[in-house]
Amino acid sequence: MARWSSPKDPALEAALRRNRRWIVNNQIKRLLLRFPSRSAPVRLLQSRFKTLDLLGRAANWLRKYPSCFDVFTGDGPAGSGGELCFGFTKRMAELVDAEEAAVAACEPAMADRLARVLMLARGRRLQVSKLAALRGPLGLPDDYLLRVLPAHTDLFRLSNPYPHRRNAAELELLSWVPSLAVSAVEAAASASNSIPQFTCSLPSSWVQSHDKMRDFNSTPYISPYSEDWVVPATDVDAEKRSMAVLHELLSLTMWRKISVMKLEHFRWEFGLPEDTARLLLRHPCLFYLSNRYKIHTVVLREGYEGSELRVKDPVVAAKDRLGELMQEGLHEYNQRHRAANLEKKRRRGDVDVKKEEDEPEDEAARLDSAEKREERRRFYKVLFGDDNR
Repeated sequence: MARWSSPKDPALEAALRRNRRWIVNNQIKRLLLRFPSRSAPVRLLQSRFKTLDLLGRAANWLRKYPSCFDVFTGDGPAGSGGELCFGFTKRMAELVDAEEAAVAACEPAMADRLARVLMLARGRRLQVSKLAALRGPLGLPDDYLLRVLPAHTDLFRLSNPYPHRRNAAELELLSWVPSLAVSAVEAAASASNSIPQFTCSLPSSWVQSHDKMRDFNSTPYISPYSEDWVVPATDVDAEKRSMAVLHELLSLTMWRKISVMKLEHFRWEFGLPEDTARLLLRHPCLFYLSNRYKIHTVVLREGYEGSELRVKDPVVAAKDRLGELMQEGLHEYNQRHRAANLEKKRRRGDVDVKKEEDEPEDEAARLDSAEKREERRRFYKVLFGDDNR
């Protein structure tokens, strides 16, 4: 994979930074949801701390988010008497319930997205073990197979063509759905009563990029959906189809972004070129390639207005509310921690308290961020080993 990225776009970089920020707490949330009581021993989280690429004590991490997690001495099913346990706060529990309700309400849309992905794939099938890599970007819950398959037995089938192999189970699309075989580009063209073609989302000052996109659009658009999966005859057609597939895949993701490494895992299934990153970089009008935290991520430019998604799925909105609560809890912890440190310094006579308290909050936040940058860098990496969204 190419080891370079697009010229920096501050708005899209901000969107990536915000979307990745709370991945560890999302994993802790998923851990708690496995328990009927929604509480668990802190020692259990501590035993899994290294898998989150974190150091230190789990209890200290939980106390950084007082609006999200309660730490208490439990004597219920989660732990024996006197054992330190943790669970959701009341506000966090309400938001988790709201997220679960949003996921349940979006199950029909979830099935449609899954069907579209299979319609893009060679043979209309994908290995379940590989499909797990797309679970997070597509907004599929951990138990998506149990949710989707029983309700759509006429559409999906779980099969194992190689019983002697491990992890060989495949999810297969049983029937073609013409109403779903319409790409985002074709839908936009139909709405505006124009011919299907890619649009450039860069500012008009990027003259050369706009000219290249006009040249690229001079040949007919090739739909990524086809009942007969064929390889285009010419290099131009092959690139055109690859671009259409990449654009459609990103349009199907919840956050209009995905790890380039994950895309390259599906080169054969989706008919993508060997150097997918180079193809993405050749079309900056459509795609933004970031190397933040040394993780190559591709973003669909037209999916964002500044740093905000143009169309926000109800599940994304529910997750955003959880992120806001986590931010609130971290801010509360930092303020309390800063006040305690000031009090210690005042007692020792090491600092002029009035002068220290007059410092602007953004400066304090900057200093706190600098101290914790390395810790955040470690857990941000977890996202793209991820199923985590």
